[in-house]
Amino acid sequence: MTTILVIEDDRHIAELISINLEDDQTQVQLCYNGTEGFLEATKKEFDLIILDLMLPGKKGMDICRDLRASKVITPILMLTSKSDEIDKILGLETGADDYITKPFSIREFQARVKAIVRRSKLDSEQLEAATLPELRIKSLIINQDLRKVEHNNERLNLTPKEFELLSLMANNPGKTYSRAQLLHKIWGYEFEGYEHTVNSHINRLRAKIEKDAGNPEYILTTWGVGYRFTEA
Repeated sequence: MTTILVIEDDRHIAELISINLEDDQTQVQLCYNGTEGFLEATKKEFDLIILDLMLPGKKGMDICRDLRASKVITPILMLTSKSDEIDKILGLETGADDYITKPFSIREFQARVKAIVRRSKLDSEQLEAATLPELRIKSLIINQDLRKVEHNNERLNLTPKEFELLSLMANNPGKTYSRAQLLHKIWGYEFEGYEHTVNSHINRLRAKIEKDAGNPEYILTTWGVGYRFTEA
């Protein structure tokens, strides 16, 4: 059973989401207030949180930031009615895994949700079925079985997408991935215009693992193409 928490104050949109997602294998819980939604997200385990940006009570951006600070790593899909690109980028930088702008196509929305949940469950199944090697690069240790990352003997709190990006590139040092390739491999779908999703996650990942994010030693930029992991 897949469980999804929807935190959305517009009851029409919330119920529309529920109608189009809930079935025999998916259970949807609705919250119409940010403060109540945050409490639900911290006391129960969900496979996905769908989070509106503008909410009564606790705002969506604050919910996202505080969940990540509380080490809640459930994937978050952020909903926003704002067209300003900076709001989407800020949402990703506070810990959201992806965003979609209202009004949205139900068909695209369903595809995005299924891709996030499918990828998350597939990763869990693969981890249970296989023993993956521990990677040690300089002062960075990546335990792929436990999804645990340490840097200078300090445990890092990575979201699922941050860990997947790091694991993919660290397993393929020196290989350059375009933003489109990373979008497809990590998020599991192909949509044009979502390159900022990759950029924002790379920036957040660098802020956590690099001594100087402006002069990275692990995740390097291949100018005009994409990103690669150091070969050193």
